[in-house]
Amino acid sequence: MIQIRFVAADQSVQDIHAQPGQSLMKAAVDAGVRGIDADCGGTLTCATCHVMVDAAWAQQLLPPVQDESDMLDFAASPLGPGSRLSCQIMLTPELDGLLVYLPVSQY
Repeated sequence: MIQIRFVAADQSVQDIHAQPGQSLMKAAVDAGVRGIDADCGGTLTCATCHVMVDAAWAQQLLPPVQDESDMLDFAASPLGPGSRLSCQIMLTPELDGLLVYLPVSQY
């Protein structure tokens, strides 16, 4: 199992556990993380799963594809360092302990 810590805009923390091989978005939705709306279900056609990956973890991720970068332009909250769409982050054992921050809003 992979442990992931989500820090909301109000600084509340939610820790979840997820299986390797699923997306960060799917893990968050399955665990009921508030602030990941995922309207498109992970098809890269919305930006309602926007997160900011902590700098210590951001370099361990594959770089975003152009479609992800383009879709982030539609994020409701301002982009920050490490902004990514959680549907595009595939969980691996190396991401155990991942720290992500949630934006103020997805709308």
